[in-house]
Amino acid sequence: MLLKTFGWSFAVTALGLVAAAFYGGWTAFGIVAILAILEISLSFDNAVVNAGILKKMSAFWQKIFLTVGVLIAVFGMRLVFPVVIVAISAKMGPIEAVDLALNNKDRYQELVTDAHPAIAAFGGMFLLMIFLDFIFEDRDIKWLSWLERPLAKLGKVDMLSVCISLIVLLITSFTFAAHAHQHGGAHADKAQTVLIAGIAGLITYMIVGGLSGYFEDKLEEEEEREHEEEEEAARSGKQRSAVVLAGQAAFFMFLYLEVLDASFSFDGVIGAFAITNDIVLMALGLGIGAMYVRSLTVYLVRQGTLDDYVYLEHGAHYAIGALAVILMITIQYEINEVITGLVGVVLIAWSFWSSVRRNRALAAAGEGTDEKAEVSSGV
Repeated sequence: MLLKTFGWSFAVTALGLVAAAFYGGWTAFGIVAILAILEISLSFDNAVVNAGILKKMSAFWQKIFLTVGVLIAVFGMRLVFPVVIVAISAKMGPIEAVDLALNNKDRYQELVTDAHPAIAAFGGMFLLMIFLDFIFEDRDIKWLSWLERPLAKLGKVDMLSVCISLIVLLITSFTFAAHAHQHGGAHADKAQTVLIAGIAGLITYMIVGGLSGYFEDKLEEEEEREHEEEEEAARSGKQRSAVVLAGQAAFFMFLYLEVLDASFSFDGVIGAFAITNDIVLMALGLGIGAMYVRSLTVYLVRQGTLDDYVYLEHGAHYAIGALAVILMITIQYEINEVITGLVGVVLIAWSFWSSVRRNRALAAAGEGTDEKAEVSSGV
């Protein structure tokens, strides 16, 4: 099971490290290994959240996520995305941007760093919406009940998560603008860019998440109808229409997963520049990490880990909230990538341990009930 799920990740790791060694010797080999570890540590919460969505999809779409999705994640976000950002921010053609990335690495790094406020605003707002929608929803299982109960009551207010996100964005952009004016106005013109990028992130979440949720609800309605009228559906051919609907639902959930992965990868791509400004090594290292994140997602789904450890999803969403806040802060201040990675790991480890304690408590309660039943029955 482990080899089947992680087989491609192991193969890509071997090929990536060999390619790095041929490209730049043992130094390049070490850099790629470090980048891969960085990506995995920063994206573990991504895998847990992805698993919560992926478990609703068929085996076919899980394969699509591992194949087409990997191409989008590795080549799109880790290789093409930084080049596109440079091309847009420097107002140059894609060929010029690629040439700059390969032959003038310092200037390339400077341009990507220059575009960081807009990238962080877009990703930060998208992730913040995911976190807020999660904590404002009333759930049967609560992890930090002292916090989640009152927040679930607040969540009954319509559009509350959107309002809070916009308030955070306005505060961030105005603070950024004020800070820029105090220090000579070098970044004053970027305050508007931050605002626009943040709104774009919010709109992207609402469109993709809204469509995904809509088709998922339609799919559930269709499944209930078919369950009630199973024999009639078989005769009238309604099963075929359900397959089409399932395809639509799965497609939009897949699209949502890709946008989610893109938002998670922003901090990894930007953080990679602290280690190297070589786009080839960056693509190799982050690409290896992305493969493991995807394999881990499928592993969590197939093992039923989220069902066994019910607080993991909570911990991952709290990690998303922390990452969203960190991204918004990095618009103006630098935060070490180690801190970013550790926050997510600590929250998920805490939720995992809480799940283990819950399972033990339930098992002990079950054993106690069985013993009482045996005594009362005279066994």
